[in-house]
Amino acid sequence: MLQPIEPVMDASFPPGHPRDLGGPWHSEAACRSDEAGLFFAPSKEPTAARLSREEAAKRVCARCPVMLECREHALLQPEPYGVWGGMTAAERRVVLARRRRREVELQRPAPQIAAAG
Repeated sequence: MLQPIEPVMDASFPPGHPRDLGGPWHSEAACRSDEAGLFFAPSKEPTAARLSREEAAKRVCARCPVMLECREHALLQPEPYGVWGGMTAAERRVVLARRRRREVELQRPAPQIAAAG
């Protein structure tokens, strides 16, 4: 079962809304009523069918109120398969690689500039 994570954006919800009361983000997911096969590839799926299925899944994600929370969950886990938060596994790998590079760059000491004399 998916574990709730902190939202990635500061959003206000009306009083009594499930997420205002600390409900799990995935309880609001648009995909809850869709077939899981739309989000996960069957074995040996032809490329054209995969691309079509992934685009259909991304359309569901595009209308989802918790798309960003879902995406961040998939990046933090990391989820190795399926469409999560409007991103395929390959797209998430790219984002994770960029994050790792950025973290390495931020940990490097700043170059020292010699004072003019």
